[in-house]
Amino acid sequence: MRRLSSKSRKSRATHITAALAVLVLAAAGCGKTSNEASQDDADNGSAGSSYKGKGIGLAYDIGGQGDQSFNDAAYAGYKKAREEFKIGGVDMEPGDGESSADKIQRLEQLAKQGYDPVIGVGFVYAPAVEAAAKKFPETTFGIIDDNTVKADNVADLVFHEEQGSYLAGVAAAKTSKAKHVGFVGGVDIPLIHKFEAGFVQGVKSIDPKIKIEKRYLTEKPEEGGFSSPDKGQNAASGQIEAGADVIYHAAGLSGQGVIQEAGSQKKWAIGVDSDQYKQKALAKYKDYILGSAFKDVGGAVYDLTESVVEGKPMRGEQRYDLKSGRVGFSDSNPRYKAMKDVVAAVEKAEKDIADGKVEVKIVP
Repeated sequence: MRRLSSKSRKSRATHITAALAVLVLAAAGCGKTSNEASQDDADNGSAGSSYKGKGIGLAYDIGGQGDQSFNDAAYAGYKKAREEFKIGGVDMEPGDGESSADKIQRLEQLAKQGYDPVIGVGFVYAPAVEAAAKKFPETTFGIIDDNTVKADNVADLVFHEEQGSYLAGVAAAKTSKAKHVGFVGGVDIPLIHKFEAGFVQGVKSIDPKIKIEKRYLTEKPEEGGFSSPDKGQNAASGQIEAGADVIYHAAGLSGQGVIQEAGSQKKWAIGVDSDQYKQKALAKYKDYILGSAFKDVGGAVYDLTESVVEGKPMRGEQRYDLKSGRVGFSDSNPRYKAMKDVVAAVEKAEKDIADGKVEVKIVP
């Protein structure tokens, strides 16, 4: 049996059913459990009599909970939905070097135990969601960042990442004193190309002559591009040495290294997915986090859960954009707010995109 993650919180002794469900999942080789169900599975509280599930089954992407970015954004929605709807839940960590078969088994076990919805956090879950959805047609499945799984019981939760990245590009270009900025992508794949495309277009909209450093950490996800802060740190160090004074990352957990390196050298960093200015693990460097190109992954998790609880499960592609408020640029840093010209430029760009005056590219 695999041991539980060090981040796990033990359920209260009275919650025997939930604890047994977690042990069954771990014994079945479904990965490490980050957070055990902490409410009686039978107590659905405000979920109402129509909801018969045990709660949310959430399976994390590479990097797992604690990445201060993509996975933590999903966890925020998971936590909010559980609290508001008074339902249980299990969130599970990816295993080291796991196969697609491991992911399929994880999702199937969550569905077998009665969790509904079951959500795969990240495009890597596409084959697993497709397989599990066929086997458990009465369970609603969700997948974040992929729209290739087509089934009557699957919701594809996808975003216009390029729009938030465009705003990051505008902010970077307006802030840079060196007229030299950088982009660090975790893995060289189409999804991350969207981040690069939006960022570059946003930068060039302010000044076509600005120099842009670009670096992808790995070619494949399993090579650690989304889970290696040291790789992110090395990439940022190289870009700063080359002259960049603002660096935007789309690299998951690896982005922590980007932010740490930029902050330690008193250069600006721009975060991604979550509002990274507010992340405790990055508090030491927050003064140098200009903002974050966020996408509300947590909101998508919450939306899907709400639809299931209300008995009207979401189906098919659900695409979130800037106009919906699920994509944007965070402005938590007071230093950013004090730069009125930067703020004004970002706000204008946001309005132009929402009004359809600017169409953001998805390919660099």
